[in-house]
Amino acid sequence: QVQLVESGGGLVQAGGSLRLSCATTGYIFSINVMGWYRQAPGRQRELVAVISIGDSTNYANSVKGRFTISRDNAKNTVYLQMNSLKPEDTAVYYCNANIKANIGSRYRAYWGQGTQVTVSS
Repeated sequence: QVQLVESGGGLVQAGGSLRLSCATTGYIFSINVMGWYRQAPGRQRELVAVISIGDSTNYANSVKGRFTISRDNAKNTVYLQMNSLKPEDTAVYYCNANIKANIGSRYRAYWGQGTQVTVSS
């Protein structure tokens, strides 16, 4: 049974840094796109960054130059390095991955449980 397990959230002062990790568990045949999304109170979930299996990346304009997404394909893990954090980065951060669980299945989206990131001013 495939699961995504996030870690690394917490409370940090503005200007500080955090590194989020998302590890996959269970049998996995293949993963293509992995990414991070976030949802602040009263707002819709939004894309933060995505990375393809070939390491092509895409970032939300609000985090460009501050956040870096990376992945370790051997560990089926995706990371989000967040620097120069701002209070407006406060949100629950969710990991997402498009996974083919076995050779006969299609890719489908899986989500982590979310990890809280709080940036104080």
